[in-house]
Amino acid sequence: MLTKRDLLTSAAAATGVALIGAGAGIVSSPSDASQTASPALPDPISADERRARIAKAQELMARQGLSAILLEPGSSMVYFSGLRWWRSERLTAVIIPAKGDIAIVTPAFEEPTIGELMALEAEVRVWNEDESPFALIKEVLDDRGVAGPLGLEESVRYFVVDGLKHDMSDRNTTSADAVVHGCRMIKSAHERTLMQAANDITMAAYRDIYPRIETGMVGADIAAMMTEATRKRGAESVFAIALIGEASAYPHGSEKVHKVAEGQVILMDCGCDVHGYKSDISRTWVHGGASAEQSRVWNTVRKGQDIALETAQIGVPARNVDAAVRAYYEAEGFGPGYQLPGLSHRLGHGIGMDVHEPINFVGNEDAVLAPGMCFSNEPGIYLPGKFGVRHEDCLFMTEEGPKLFTGLTPSIDNPMG
Repeated sequence: MLTKRDLLTSAAAATGVALIGAGAGIVSSPSDASQTASPALPDPISADERRARIAKAQELMARQGLSAILLEPGSSMVYFSGLRWWRSERLTAVIIPAKGDIAIVTPAFEEPTIGELMALEAEVRVWNEDESPFALIKEVLDDRGVAGPLGLEESVRYFVVDGLKHDMSDRNTTSADAVVHGCRMIKSAHERTLMQAANDITMAAYRDIYPRIETGMVGADIAAMMTEATRKRGAESVFAIALIGEASAYPHGSEKVHKVAEGQVILMDCGCDVHGYKSDISRTWVHGGASAEQSRVWNTVRKGQDIALETAQIGVPARNVDAAVRAYYEAEGFGPGYQLPGLSHRLGHGIGMDVHEPINFVGNEDAVLAPGMCFSNEPGIYLPGKFGVRHEDCLFMTEEGPKLFTGLTPSIDNPMG
């Protein structure tokens, strides 16, 4: 799954963009820890929790008729096994069978390092440089006596699919989305605690740097301050974006360098990582006094967040949340649809271990909202050549409605609250 960091890597070299570092039914009670200088970090996900995740995945595989699922290095591998690895042309994969123990297939020379990093007990099968890892995957499935197609996590690369077709011709491959998403989309109380800590740290860092932003700074200056303030609080800064003036009219910025000046919009979009779980918060304000137009757009975007929270209820299709906000913006003269000036991107996205996860608040998303799902609520309005405004806070669904991880931005003159 692509993250905001992936999308912005090409813009990171531009100093003006500055990517630094690796209503009704609304329940709003963000943690008081967001007001403190250094919130204590909760415990990471335990081995027992990962074993419970594997057991749930095996139940879902049985329902889907899958023999196993295959995971390449990435967030899903960490989610289920705790193994943090990297991707290369040499395949390392975790296989979770529909019954029996999980297995890891890896190059022989990597076995000692894999052993050091394993968070769960697992069989390790190794292949040498002149051998095929795909034959080992077939052996894992055959030895466990599991029948049915092999499910592939959505980010598995084509050379893996092709190699499996060649060495495992007696078994089809298919999507593992129903299993992986079925586990990952519903966040446990512990997962939400980790996300709360990440959100608290990001807001504390925002409040730290906000009064220190000065005339003449560029985006890179502000982003560096945010990254430092985040790391001081014990979290990894995943992205820190500061868009100034006209650059704020483009959701992911511009290569032009803009300096902080009186009357210029500043739009920040920042997130951090706590034990693998992410935050994603945007704040927009004006350096000095805001114009009537800037204030109107700011307040219109802010009203959109309220409408989203009023609409996001259990059993509601996710697309309805996007549609409700977009209808209000159109009534205010923006759009229509995704046209500019207006809201050119989806209203929000799923979030958890990845900054961007299924499902989305977007016009073609039919999935319905369920307890434990987590989303960003990030409407924006962008006026090309002038400025843009985006407010973003994350929420999780409860039986009573959406609950925010952070308090919403109060006003254009008091953006951090």
